[in-house]
Formats: sequence, structure tokens, C-alpha cells
Amino acid sequence: MAMDYKKTNASSTTETRDIKKLEQGAGNIYEATVIVSKRANQIAAEMKEELNQKLEEFASYTDNLEEIFENKEQIEISKFYERLPKPTLIALQEFMEGKIYFRNPGTGHENTTTGGYQQSQQSKSEE
Repeated sequence: MAMDYKKTNASSTTETRDIKKLEQGAGNIYEATVIVSKRANQIAAEMKEELNQKLEEFASYTDNLEEIFENKEQIEISKFYERLPKPTLIALQEFMEGKIYFRNPGTGHENTTTGGYQQSQQSKSEE
């Protein structure tokens, strides 16, 4: 499932975040950091694959090094991806909006964040 990164409301610059909200979203700040970093890696891989597919259309498979030329469309595509928010900022925004599902195999908890607050499947079933 490819995400449309043009529609994300993640900031393109670094912002100060409330550590307490991040902590509430996962139980502790260290777990929240791991969750966001793993999601950022997933987003980076998706973005890289998408960019490579778009740039593949412009690939030239000639052996002559003198025939290197600049394609304006290729440059525009590259610039577009450079202007997008970084994967870490997108992942952090998703985490704060409760769009990340995660589970901890060590504890058996399945969680989804909701606006920076934890929703535990195990605690719901106990109610």
C-alpha cells in the first residue's frame, strides 16, 4: 500500500514535541522512539522504491559516457522528492495522529496510538 506523501500534514521542518504525549502513545519514550524509527524506515523504503520506479522511465542503457544529458522532467521529479517532509517527520506525525498500529511481541500487547494516547487491545478485552 503506497501512501500519498503529498497529502501528509507533517511539517517539513523540525518542531519541538511534547515528550509526555509521545510517552503516553507507547507506554514509555524509548518504545515510542523505536516505533517511530521503524515506521520511518518503512516510509523511506516506500519513497525510495517509488522514486526509483519514476526515474527508471528515464534510464538510458547506452555504454557511451559522452551521451550523458540532463532531463528536465527527471530533475523536477527529484526536486519534488527532496522537498517532501523527511520520513522521520512523517512517521512522527502519523504516531501523534494515531495512524500507526504496533505490537510488542514480548508482552503480547497490540496497540494503536490515538492522538498520542495508547489504545490497548488487551485492556479493551479485559473490560
